[in-house]
Amino acid sequence: MNTATTGLAAGMALGFAGYFGGFWAFLLVLVLGAAGLVVGLVVQGDLDLWTRRQHR
Repeated sequence: MNTATTGLAAGMALGFAGYFGGFWAFLLVLVLGAAGLVVGLVVQGDLDLWTRRQHR
């Protein structure tokens, strides 16, 4: 699945959550989606949190 398709799926999920669950469901899906994105990038190797932390 490419980036555009993933973005489309995420946008549709946020839209459904906002429509059927209201604002708080929208925020919950948004936060959990962002956390899932970070975890996925770390597991895939595209995001290295250790090197970002060492530079501070």
